[in-house]
Amino acid sequence: MRFRGAILTAASLATPMVAGAQPLTGLYIGAGAGLHLPQFPNVTPYAPGFGTGKATLNENLGFNSNLAVGYGIGNGFRFEIEGDFARSGVRSLGGTPFPTATSGTVGTYGVMANALFDMDVGVPWVYPYLGAGAGYQWTRLNALDSVEPGGAFTSTTSATSGAFAWQAIVGASFPVPNMPGLSLTADYRFMDILGGAKYDGQVNNAGVITPAVLKLHSQFDNDLVFGVRYAFNAPPPPVAPMAPAPTATPAPAPARSYLVFFDWDRADLTDRAKVIVKDAAENSTHVQVTRIEVNGYTDTSGSQHYNQGLSIRRAQAVASELVRDGVPRNVIDIRGFGETHLLVATGPGVREPQNRRVEIIIR
Repeated sequence: MRFRGAILTAASLATPMVAGAQPLTGLYIGAGAGLHLPQFPNVTPYAPGFGTGKATLNENLGFNSNLAVGYGIGNGFRFEIEGDFARSGVRSLGGTPFPTATSGTVGTYGVMANALFDMDVGVPWVYPYLGAGAGYQWTRLNALDSVEPGGAFTSTTSATSGAFAWQAIVGASFPVPNMPGLSLTADYRFMDILGGAKYDGQVNNAGVITPAVLKLHSQFDNDLVFGVRYAFNAPPPPVAPMAPAPTATPAPAPARSYLVFFDWDRADLTDRAKVIVKDAAENSTHVQVTRIEVNGYTDTSGSQHYNQGLSIRRAQAVASELVRDGVPRNVIDIRGFGETHLLVATGPGVREPQNRRVEIIIR
């Protein structure tokens, strides 16, 4: 619980820095592994004839791993289901009535549902993210053997019990150059597995075996996780503009053009936009058409990478509407230019309606 305030403070400080969202749309998968740092949970041992005691389960550093499948909704938010596993060795069980020299392992595994938000802070090679999750975790105390110095008194516990858990996540992803959809990840996770789980064991006191119970209180775990993530619907690399025609080439026939405008951060057509597209489709039947260029553009708000993908989605939406209005698909060329070729010159990060457009050129 002591890290909850720090996590919330980090989230509040990071929020004003958000300039946009990393474009993660559709299905993705991820995997990771790293260092497991448990915070020595308190335990309550009980054995008839010895009473109820207080102890601390002192664990060594261990390892963790996880697998996740998720879905991004395109505005920075993504949701995932994660399976995880962590394990650490036991150094000692300090307290009474159990002795202090201890061996064994503690393993945790379970399923978490996470909600995360990817941030674009204006640096194309790193995207910080914040997240939180809730789920269920099982804890396995395996061969937890406590031996009194001299060996006359021993206790043994090997059992599994589960409890509700929540976690907070702070991390960053690092896109791999020239490999759309592939990113390396690094994050810190704080997990609280709620206490109350009870484990049945036994006490051997000079040959007399007595049942015993070990109650495990809340487990606070810190994990450093390094992984890899792949998004299946990543936008393609930016399309280079076509080179201008040589001066010796005869001038092309006059072209007709139409402009279709979009709302901010949207790629769906308004009713007015559909009327313009329909007009362009009808006029294309009155001339000798060799091709129809559909070029998408954005304003300068958001990252260049995100705007490139958004301009392509806008062009695809207009092309699909042209096909519905009777234009053959094989005469349509679709291109996205992102925030280049602005209709109204602006600086970075400006929401300009005239720049959020698709141009239809009939040649």
